[in-house]
Amino acid sequence: MPWAREPWMQTGLTLLALAGGACLANWVAKRIVLKGVLRLLGRSPFEAEAQHVGAIVARLSNILPALIVQSGIAAVPGLPAELVAFVHSLSAAFIILTLALAVTTTLTLGNELYQRRPDAGNRPIKGYVQVANLLVYAAAAILVLAALMNQSPLLLLSGLGAMAAVLLLVFKDTILSLVASVQIGSNDMVRVGDWIEMPKLDANGDVIDIALHTVKVQNFDKTITTIPTHRLITESFRNWRGMSESGGRRIMRALMIDQTSIGFLDDEGLAKVARFGLLGDYLRDRQAQVRNWNERNAPSEILDARRLTNIGTYRAYVLAYLKARPDIAEDKTLLVRQLAPGEHGLPLEIYAFAATTAWAHYEDIQADIFDHLIAIMPEFGLRVFQHPTGADFAFVHAA
Repeated sequence: MPWAREPWMQTGLTLLALAGGACLANWVAKRIVLKGVLRLLGRSPFEAEAQHVGAIVARLSNILPALIVQSGIAAVPGLPAELVAFVHSLSAAFIILTLALAVTTTLTLGNELYQRRPDAGNRPIKGYVQVANLLVYAAAAILVLAALMNQSPLLLLSGLGAMAAVLLLVFKDTILSLVASVQIGSNDMVRVGDWIEMPKLDANGDVIDIALHTVKVQNFDKTITTIPTHRLITESFRNWRGMSESGGRRIMRALMIDQTSIGFLDDEGLAKVARFGLLGDYLRDRQAQVRNWNERNAPSEILDARRLTNIGTYRAYVLAYLKARPDIAEDKTLLVRQLAPGEHGLPLEIYAFAATTAWAHYEDIQADIFDHLIAIMPEFGLRVFQHPTGADFAFVHAA
């Protein structure tokens, strides 16, 4: 047929054949290869990763039609050299971009597989994966531009030196976050699941995610606070992990004693406190010490003699009471001490550790202890200090 020998017809037929070959390659890759891979993964132990692997294979399958177009465009007769070069560069850019997307998808899949490990919360790699993705995209952008401009990538890289200041300004937060992520990971400062407290940012709860730029904290009211990663390096915060790992939580609270109620124990007072079984050893040892001291020093006045006080006996009772409780940790510090007296009375501080880290149980233990200590205080002739209330004035008025 004479019309088939026309140059435009040969060009059209060749282009049609090239497009058909690319479509056929795409169909084979998507319909046969991809489905076969997904079917094999569905029968393997990696069934849960089939969707991600399928996305990677789907992206890689787009490279085959692009390679056919890139290698076959030069064989099309009658096309201008500029058009052939443009299609060749465009195909190369498409291949580079597809490879970059496949690599980043692979990195994301690797991070998800890593997070399934029991110790993944101790050493999260999400921040490093995000940095790797940024580097892949940056490299892909340079290669795509080099392919479209038909220039060497080294030429573009040499021109980036002049843009270093601009790049540092643009990626300042990313650089700070990268350095912070490395320090957080190497120093084991924060893990997923840690309870941290950062009052400046209203963060008080559990860490649920550690990324390159942000750390997410779920507060106890179920709100989410997002903290820039570098703020965990430049500012102070409290991590309660040590408390959780120790198995005990500290109780540090003071009872304010009315100082006008403090005095010596007379015979009636001694008989009253002798009823407490927890004070048996204390009273026997302390009375023997007092008696021996008085006999040795023979004070001329009763005021110079040593005597038991209600506050000292009460302090001994509190210590014995705490030691007798099974919900107070025996292997940790246990103190009952007096602080400096002031206008609000004499503080009697309890420093102990509950044998649990569960919040609700800890609060129950603490409340139960102070319920008992406040209720038993009048038995020692002591009173809790508090400012006068309306009931106090009503009592004075009635008297």
